[in-house]
Amino acid sequence: MNSINFVVLGEQTIANDFGKKGTTTDLTLYDKKESDVIRTWVVPNGFPEKIQSLIQAINIAEYVIFYVASLDKYVGEQIIALDMLGKNDGIISHSYEVDENRLNSMIKGTVLNNYKKVDSPNIKQELTKFSPISNNGDTQIVIDHCFDVKGVGTVVLGKVLQGTVNQYDKLKHLPSRTEIMIKSIQMHDDDIKQANCPARVGLSLKGIKPDEVGRGDIITSDESLIVKSEIEVNFKQSPFYKGEIAVNQMCLISIGLQIKAAKFSSISPVKLTLEKPIICKKNDICLFIKPESTTVRIIGSGKIN
Repeated sequence: MNSINFVVLGEQTIANDFGKKGTTTDLTLYDKKESDVIRTWVVPNGFPEKIQSLIQAINIAEYVIFYVASLDKYVGEQIIALDMLGKNDGIISHSYEVDENRLNSMIKGTVLNNYKKVDSPNIKQELTKFSPISNNGDTQIVIDHCFDVKGVGTVVLGKVLQGTVNQYDKLKHLPSRTEIMIKSIQMHDDDIKQANCPARVGLSLKGIKPDEVGRGDIITSDESLIVKSEIEVNFKQSPFYKGEIAVNQMCLISIGLQIKAAKFSSISPVKLTLEKPIICKKNDICLFIKPESTTVRIIGSGKIN
């Protein structure tokens, strides 16, 4: 079974036409199974109130669908996030009310300049042209939701970032380093024995309690992943963020679906001390955000040294 994951940005209601609505929190998931392909669409319905929802939704997806219904600061924020996270493949479309020349000016010099420009009635047709992207290697599954299911126990929803997961696999939960076992696997409400990257899965876990699991946690056999309380980042400030950064200043950092509070312990080079440990490896993209900012909430980004 092949899997393809999209994020829907801009006018989010278009996702209603793509698939069946599923889990809804600050992220809403839709999916549809056609022949041997399961397509999933994630919508950051917690955005624009929560910048965190936007960043996490983008990090779940391989591809982007960006339908611009109006040009405002939140469109600009989404463009900045997509560019800094390197999401370089997708579709961009807009309503008739949007000034196309102004939109083109906003995306000039960003990854969105390479997106396929599509008239809105043709978006659904274009979705079928995207191919699955698979990463081989040791198993990595990122968790985005966790539930305590009566009679079952700990159930998580997530995405296979790398490799394959099998029923009865014994893996590690990070950051706790607890050993867990995969009791069962579901895809699109069907019980299966195995799932491959980049499948979205529901997993029943043995060996860990629901309150010990959070969004962004990783289930893995990959020894290259490190749990750290201090990181150094090859930081580049966004040209749209006009504030200053300083030693002891607080911010939030995002790596994958993890969002952690951090303090600048050094500016040159940029080093951060984290309130809670984060899972990372060299060259992971780290996004810096300031949710309380009244203008642009993305400070900048960089790769882990």
